[in-house]
Amino acid sequence: MALYAIGDLHLSLSTDKPMDIFGPKWENHAAKLKKSFSCLSPDDVTVICGDLSWGMDLEEAREDFLFIDRLPGKKIILKGNHDYWWSTATKAKSFFIENGITTINILNNNCFFYGDDVAICGTRGWFYEEETGSAHDKKIMNRELMRLEVSLKAGGDRAKYVFLHYPPKYGSYICQEILDLFERYGVLMCCAGHIHGKSLQGVFEGVYHGVKYRQVSADHLNFSPLRIL
Repeated sequence: MALYAIGDLHLSLSTDKPMDIFGPKWENHAAKLKKSFSCLSPDDVTVICGDLSWGMDLEEAREDFLFIDRLPGKKIILKGNHDYWWSTATKAKSFFIENGITTINILNNNCFFYGDDVAICGTRGWFYEEETGSAHDKKIMNRELMRLEVSLKAGGDRAKYVFLHYPPKYGSYICQEILDLFERYGVLMCCAGHIHGKSLQGVFEGVYHGVKYRQVSADHLNFSPLRIL
């Protein structure tokens, strides 16, 4: 059994949203994902850090979820900023049951245990490009902090690995509120996606204040999930 992470699959198997307009690296990226996942075993776990499908609702995203379900191993997904299909976790879970999707779980106001001593925690997070200072933005930010803390608390005394969509540290930007939670709960590692193309030059990968950071956008990983444990 192994733990992997990847983000930003940006699938569009039943919608007209070709990703190769963002560069040749994205050509046939669904086939690249299928090939890279083929080395995983049924017991492996992959956390997918948001932006799974371009579908505007669950029905439109059906083929994308069926594709993910057929990939080897178990998957834990969280919401990204382009997951327009998302309404509530409850509706998504019901949709999975109705469509025989059995390998996907949702990380939202909860955590999952990997083995006996590791907690998989996370939420979408927040990013500087979203911060405009409005009361609405602050409300969403506080909601994300609450969801992250709920997830971290659920991890108990296990080693905590956090998976976000938005990186809490990028270039000179730091989301201090999230980093404060990392320190308070002793987080060991944070994986995040969201960043693509030339913007990947600004990502931080390494150790900062005792937390190891990894960027797991699919194009950054050449569409191959990154082994975490």
